[in-house]
Amino acid sequence: MRVLTKLVHSFPATGILVATLAFAVSLTPSLIPRSYLVQGVLSGLSAALGYGIGFVAYSLWTYLELPQLRDRTLKATRIAVAGTCVVIAAVFLWRTLEWQNSIRVLMDLAPLDTASPLKTGIVAVVVFAALMLLAHLFRHTFLVFSGWLGRFVPRRVSHLVGGLLAVALFWSVVEGLVFRLTLRILDSSFQEMDALIEDDLSRPAQSIKTGSAASLLSWEELGRQGRRFVSSGPTAAEITTFFGEGAVDPIRVYVGMGSADTADERAKLALQELKRTGAFERSILIIIVPTGTGMIDPAALDPVEYLHRGNVASVAMQYSYLASWLSLLVEPDYGAEAGDALFQEVYTYWSSLPRDARPKLYLHGLSLGAMNSEQSANLYDVVADPLQGALWSGPPFASRTWRSVTDGRNSGSPEWLPRFRNSSIFRFTNQNDALDIPDAEWGPIRIVYLQYASDPITFFDVATLYREPDWMKEPRGPDVSEQVRWYPLITMLQLTVDMAIATTSPMGYGHVFAPQHYIDAWLAVTDPPSITPEDVARLKVLFITRGTTPVSG
Repeated sequence: MRVLTKLVHSFPATGILVATLAFAVSLTPSLIPRSYLVQGVLSGLSAALGYGIGFVAYSLWTYLELPQLRDRTLKATRIAVAGTCVVIAAVFLWRTLEWQNSIRVLMDLAPLDTASPLKTGIVAVVVFAALMLLAHLFRHTFLVFSGWLGRFVPRRVSHLVGGLLAVALFWSVVEGLVFRLTLRILDSSFQEMDALIEDDLSRPAQSIKTGSAASLLSWEELGRQGRRFVSSGPTAAEITTFFGEGAVDPIRVYVGMGSADTADERAKLALQELKRTGAFERSILIIIVPTGTGMIDPAALDPVEYLHRGNVASVAMQYSYLASWLSLLVEPDYGAEAGDALFQEVYTYWSSLPRDARPKLYLHGLSLGAMNSEQSANLYDVVADPLQGALWSGPPFASRTWRSVTDGRNSGSPEWLPRFRNSSIFRFTNQNDALDIPDAEWGPIRIVYLQYASDPITFFDVATLYREPDWMKEPRGPDVSEQVRWYPLITMLQLTVDMAIATTSPMGYGHVFAPQHYIDAWLAVTDPPSITPEDVARLKVLFITRGTTPVSG
């Protein structure tokens, strides 16, 4: 009992109070619905962060030798703080169901079970305790270093150097052993997975297909995502059945990481394969930058191939084996370099063709692919002979063009659905088709951003650390709960966790894009001929009925 009492007294009341407040506000909703496990981890982290802030404040107060509570007053204050913290934690945990369900109802998800708050609390306590043990280990390391140095240098110098040594030691362990080793293992795992040939995917027999016997590219070297891409998509027969008139098989070209050593070499292979398949004889050509793993969302490409009755060619080139967030973390330039290499190779040849005897040229990318696709086509390089447009979905918050256009939006338009100048070049849309803007006419280049207000990968902002984000102001997006509130520091932590689970949302929300929303976007960007409103309605029903399994990248 004495040990327990001593342990409790070792935690300053200030730290416990701030920890409880941080724990409480972390339970409030943000953009993505959270399971009890994710919420528990988030709340445990928040509580530990809050405790750290409170502990630093208490230490600074003590260091400045300001007045402190003593004896009975201190004991009474501890009891009052403890009671207050219990009440705050209990009330906020009880309200967790209401808050999380306010998001879930917008996304047509079943409500959480009534035991969820209790399980959240248990997970949070475990996470908080683990972090406190880690903090005490750090403190012990600091005391060992500073104690040893104290025999040779002044006390405050020993504390400063001891603290720096402790930080260096912990950082080297995390960065050297944990971070790099984990990345090495993940890279190896993703590479092995990429090389895996699924049993249900056989080498295509049609000569027009990439990876066939007639192809310049080996079936095995396409990688898992490449084989999946070239093997999927609608056939001429399926499109003909839908429209009741003739169609052709779409052309899909993909170059995997194993096809050549450098991005430039892979880009040259892509161009040669496009020429071999007759891609430049199609009505439209789409240059795609995939996600980190090389994935291309079928919900994005299948609709445009239907809209143009198969008269579409598309080309993509892999630049990584890692998931997008890992690729962005450890190899941020690879995607941009690969996207630029592919675009320059294809665009140079395309622009050399007679204007009346070449396909219309478009760009596409999802998530990290959207950001890298943005960077691949420099306006100054194409202004003399511009491409026709682009469809970028779920652009990450770091996307330069997206950020510039969003920040420069017309006054009165919300951040989650901005209008830019006269809407002749850039337009934005979401679950509700917002592309038909009165009195606005498209210019020669059409660029559409498909984004959901509930997508944290798009709307994360480091500035939420200290100010309320614009997307939280009224009017809010259709998939953002009215109960979402801004809290300094905690909101940024919530959004960071939201980014990690952004692809767990149902299709049509978060970072999982629905094919019916792509249909509206592709209609606006590519203006397909002979498509009636009835065709569009039937096509949406087709995709909604058959469903499309979201694939994370």
